[in-house]
Amino acid sequence: MKDKTKLIHGYHAFDEETGASSIPIYQCSTFKQASIKESQPYTYSRFSNPTRTALEEAVAALENGNYATAFASGMSAISAVLLSFNQGDHLVMCKSIYGGTFQLVNEVMKRFGIEVTFVDETDLAAWERAIQPNTRGLYLETPSNPLLSVTNIAGVVAIAKAHHLVTMIDNTFMTPQFQKPLTLGVDLVIHSATKFINGHSDVVAGLVVTNDEKWEQQIKLQQKVLGGILGVEDCWLTMRGLKTMALRMEQSAGSAAKISQMLEKHPAVRSIHYPGLPSHPGYQVHQQQATSGGAVLSFELASQSAVYSFAEALQIPIAAVSLGGVESILSYPVTMSHACVPKAERENQGVTDGLLRLSVGIEDTEDLLADLEQALAKVQ
Repeated sequence: MKDKTKLIHGYHAFDEETGASSIPIYQCSTFKQASIKESQPYTYSRFSNPTRTALEEAVAALENGNYATAFASGMSAISAVLLSFNQGDHLVMCKSIYGGTFQLVNEVMKRFGIEVTFVDETDLAAWERAIQPNTRGLYLETPSNPLLSVTNIAGVVAIAKAHHLVTMIDNTFMTPQFQKPLTLGVDLVIHSATKFINGHSDVVAGLVVTNDEKWEQQIKLQQKVLGGILGVEDCWLTMRGLKTMALRMEQSAGSAAKISQMLEKHPAVRSIHYPGLPSHPGYQVHQQQATSGGAVLSFELASQSAVYSFAEALQIPIAAVSLGGVESILSYPVTMSHACVPKAERENQGVTDGLLRLSVGIEDTEDLLADLEQALAKVQ
């Protein structure tokens, strides 16, 4: 099956017992057991639940993976992966990274004795140089949040395999629709399903997908003992959103490509970050590992006052923290996604006071372009 068909039919999408066209919401904490002498697939919803299993099977199929595990948030999924390492272990991570991941590394993992080195993700030699005798894994986020920096996935995987290291990637921006890291050799793929996978700004969810049975057992253990499970109603809503992901992503990405072209030429815009633009430093690499530039872009205005003038004049996109909804969402990383990152580190990453991130929704492209142009005209 191709992806558009797989989104509807490529997994356990219907209720086999009743024929219902969507998996029921099994709203229960526990399950009646046939006998206390024998185990059964479902006993307690923290361990497993049929609704959650259906979502996990669906996402695994879309990522061309064997296993998936659903969590209560994207950060819960990231935490389950990174806290699977041990005291004294060392990880190498990309410098341009989501603020919540940065906070987890610096405020939590340090207390457990897990060391991290951040590197310029665009420089394969930097990944190689950062490896130490106690290095256990390499963590990627490509394209990165919020600067849309691109990492050469196959190149990092080759380095990892040469040193017998595990590779992990945050694939939230691309989704399985546009980028399939497992086929490039990555061991663990992470999603904030809150974003494009659900796509309706009404669920907070996370996912981890892998082909490695040992890692699947470890991630399931983390889910079980830490209790960061995704609730069954949120599982059902995410499956609801998943069915239209291909159509949503095509519309949003198509608009994002046209918006990025307009912004690139606008005199009020100092810089534009979108991997679908030929001028993007990572364009050639991105073309080799993804099928679209995606639906998220960021751009820099001259100052914070310019940002405020622009945001106040904008009419269609909502100002909000998240991304990936059917509505376009404008975010200000300095006060939103990267507010938890110290100012010096933010600036080191390139997250300036003039940077804005735009998640493009499914509105009419011409309406979005007109709105952005009128708002830019009022920038002072």
